[in-house]
Amino acid sequence: MQDTHDAQPPPSSKNLPSVRKRPRPSLILSNEPTPGAPPGTLLVEDPNKPKIYLIDYCQEHIVEKWIDSVDEAVPYLTDDRPSVTWIDVQGIGHKPTFERLGEIFGIHPLALEDVVNVPQRPKSDVYPGQQVLICRMAQSDKKGALVTEQIAIVFGKGFVLTVQEEPSSDVLEPVRERIRKGRQLMRTGGADYLAYALFDAIIDGFYPVLEKLGDKLDEIELDALSGKDGTARQIHDVKRDLLALRRTIWPQREVANSLLRDGSPHIQEHTRLYLRDTYDHAVQVMDMVETFREIASGLMDLHLSGVSNRMNEIMKVLTIISTIFLPLTFIAGVYGMNFDTDVSPYNMPELKWRYGYPASIAFMLFSVAGLFVFYWRKGWIGNRRREP
Repeated sequence: MQDTHDAQPPPSSKNLPSVRKRPRPSLILSNEPTPGAPPGTLLVEDPNKPKIYLIDYCQEHIVEKWIDSVDEAVPYLTDDRPSVTWIDVQGIGHKPTFERLGEIFGIHPLALEDVVNVPQRPKSDVYPGQQVLICRMAQSDKKGALVTEQIAIVFGKGFVLTVQEEPSSDVLEPVRERIRKGRQLMRTGGADYLAYALFDAIIDGFYPVLEKLGDKLDEIELDALSGKDGTARQIHDVKRDLLALRRTIWPQREVANSLLRDGSPHIQEHTRLYLRDTYDHAVQVMDMVETFREIASGLMDLHLSGVSNRMNEIMKVLTIISTIFLPLTFIAGVYGMNFDTDVSPYNMPELKWRYGYPASIAFMLFSVAGLFVFYWRKGWIGNRRREP
């Protein structure tokens, strides 16, 4: 018997109409407590309540709906059904809401501080009765710009709590679909398996981003070969995005390794087997990021080489033009000398020749044509290349 409540599903990266622009990743933490602040200080300045989406499921039933308050989830957490309750909090705002979350789930103040105060370095912390994963999701908006946000996963016996930094979109829709379709392992795996599935979806979300960056690198390569203006800026933007991805995926690879190697009391042994696949994906994503960074560095060298080649072509054309006009200047200079032909018959006798002027013009044209043919046969102008 399946009990499904009609609810509009949360937005995903596919059905999202637009993604709010976010500033580029900064090297400075922008939302950290002041030095000397007591541990567990929550920095929540947004007065608007976050969106909360609840999914309660077991092998026989599923309940899926939006809730206005976290207190509406308490009956699902305390019922007698052997179900898993997933509460997805979308957006970090309204400090009383998160304080109430800490009370309901018994979240340690230090863990709640890591969940609320962003950005945090991805990590995994074990607390009595629960485990906290701090991760970062990576997505691309419609314009191809990189968008990253923090997501916290808190899981224990029978519950999973996720807190997303932004409510606009996420990469968790495939997990929701697997729950709706009633996949056997998804419905019976427990809260730790749901936490694994969410973490695996976050890691797999890097692949579409890297695919778009790879396509962008292919386009930039064509511009770099021709030395197109603005290519250096594009390469710099890609390298900055790759640096942000590297800073995001590197610690998450360590998180996957710690989940796999460390003996957490909140992760069952059969779930730990699936974490191997997640760790492999994280390593593969890391390798792709490093490869793309090397390609981007090579494209910068290629772009500079293309700019230099284009400058050399321009200088070659100017040099050829100068050398073509050089004999004309020489001839004009010779006949511009003021030697008196009456003093000596050898002083430029062609000045009194009837055809002197046409002959000098013809000689100039002949020298220009001769140099042009010579340069063409050498392959210095045109597309002709010298044969060995």
